[in-house]
Amino acid sequence: MPVALLVQKFGGTSVGDVDRIRGVADHVARTVHRGNKVVVVVSAMGKTTDDLIRLAHEATDGPAPAREMDMLLTAGERISAALVAMALSDLGVEAESFTGSQAGIITDTDHTRAKILEIRPHRLLEAIESHIVPVVAGFQGVSTERDVTTLGRGGSDTTAVALAARLDADVCEIYTDVSGVFTADPRVVPRARKIPRISFEEMLELAASGGRVLALRSVEAARNFRVPLHVRSSFTWEPGTWVVEEEPSMEQAVVSAIAHDASEVKVTVVGVPDHPGVAARLFRHVAEQGVNVDMIVQNVSLQGHTDISFTAPKADRARALEATRAAAAEVGAVDVILDEGIGRVSLVGAGMKTHPGVTARMFETLAEKGINIEMISTSAIRISCVVRAEVLEDAVQALHEAFELDREVHQ
Repeated sequence: MPVALLVQKFGGTSVGDVDRIRGVADHVARTVHRGNKVVVVVSAMGKTTDDLIRLAHEATDGPAPAREMDMLLTAGERISAALVAMALSDLGVEAESFTGSQAGIITDTDHTRAKILEIRPHRLLEAIESHIVPVVAGFQGVSTERDVTTLGRGGSDTTAVALAARLDADVCEIYTDVSGVFTADPRVVPRARKIPRISFEEMLELAASGGRVLALRSVEAARNFRVPLHVRSSFTWEPGTWVVEEEPSMEQAVVSAIAHDASEVKVTVVGVPDHPGVAARLFRHVAEQGVNVDMIVQNVSLQGHTDISFTAPKADRARALEATRAAAAEVGAVDVILDEGIGRVSLVGAGMKTHPGVTARMFETLAEKGINIEMISTSAIRISCVVRAEVLEDAVQALHEAFELDREVHQ
């Protein structure tokens, strides 16, 4: 049997305490003893990152310098990496921990949300050739200006996929506190079913629509570099969900899963003059503040004025509001309204491309439950609706039942 090279990433819950770290080490050791080569990527233990952020807020009255936040936050992953390497050594498996810099992860200079530019894995390759298991601190790298950087939300997933691509690994295994990707959040829909296989495109839509199992950037990287992903539980050996390239011959479910997201706000600019270029000026202001805009709706023009609404992450609401108010004043709009009480529910499925009627059925299901739709966005394999936050879970449950996603599908 040929030797496989696996990248195994363990999230914060998986390394949450010393007992779990020992469990991770045992899992890695068993993989090695089966004749595989393994590179491990770890997140910070449990709530370590949150605790470090809290300390930063206590240490300074204003926003902490981004460079120093990166220096602080990378400590969490370094602790995990060192402890996992120690636990592996205790099991007789030679291991060495590496920071992002030591692993050769080179990023741009955008602190707290850096992007990987290249990977120079010379030290990792030397360790692998010497039968040493590299344990890499995820979420971090070193910038082109030689400063420590962090990769932002989901950064350890991104680290793992990028390393798998650069090392030409056979698979990147993402270990979490759930056993795979489900047809909906099991906490909202207890009868949600684990999906054995899902395409990169479907997983991208799920991640972008609020699915929290995989970070969007990691799925993008996996698709771009054709890295097979296997999402698994840290606590069992059962198979999880494979995220792979779409198989044309495979019979596709019309709807594969439902995602929901309550982490956005809606900003409405009231009374915008309906002239060419006004919307461009508005969203240029927002873009310059580094705010990612998601859904956009423009109403029908009445008497030369219109309303424009868009959604953005709650974490960016202050910057979005500031930028939008500045733009509104510049273009002569009447008012800017912030709405924090919204949620988004999305249907995702590759089969939508060839099955008409999904949109109608979705709208009918929500109407039967008395749920009003405020905004709509679509792609070839996704339909998203903005509803009130208080009925978001009702919408997820109703749609899961309407599309019979709890029924077992053999793939």
